[in-house]
Amino acid sequence: MKRYRSLLLASLLTATAAVADEIPLTVQVKRLSLDTALSMARAGLQACRDEAVQVAITVVDRAGQVQVVLRDVLAPDITLEISRQKAYTALAFASPTSALEQRFTRPFSVGKIEGLVFTAGGVPILASGSLLGGVGVSGAPSGELDERCARAAVEAMIDELEMQD
Repeated sequence: MKRYRSLLLASLLTATAAVADEIPLTVQVKRLSLDTALSMARAGLQACRDEAVQVAITVVDRAGQVQVVLRDVLAPDITLEISRQKAYTALAFASPTSALEQRFTRPFSVGKIEGLVFTAGGVPILASGSLLGGVGVSGAPSGELDERCARAAVEAMIDELEMQD
């Protein structure tokens, strides 16, 4: 029995060492450049202007930190925080916020965590299998229009992002 344990232990140590040799010590993380985030924000803002709506748009990076925020002249101040929360929520769940509206309706559910907003207007930035950030828009008469503008923001740069290594 003792010999069996020794063989088993030796096998496990060998397997563990083989796996450890394959695990990288660092990882490379793709991030949006400032210019890319700014181009997205401008495209989303313009999409809403084309609908005669003034909004705030926020682009957050993959860590949920604000990278770019734009507020049109007549967009109320409150749109700044709501657009940030929509962008963060879309990033956190890697999903458009419109798809989450009915997901957390029970008391004490995840939806009650401060800083999450489950109304349409936020979309994740997904490119080449990487989650790069989120875009949130607030100020349009409906969340659906907010979300169309957020999608326009991502679509403005998605081809370039997909073509990168």
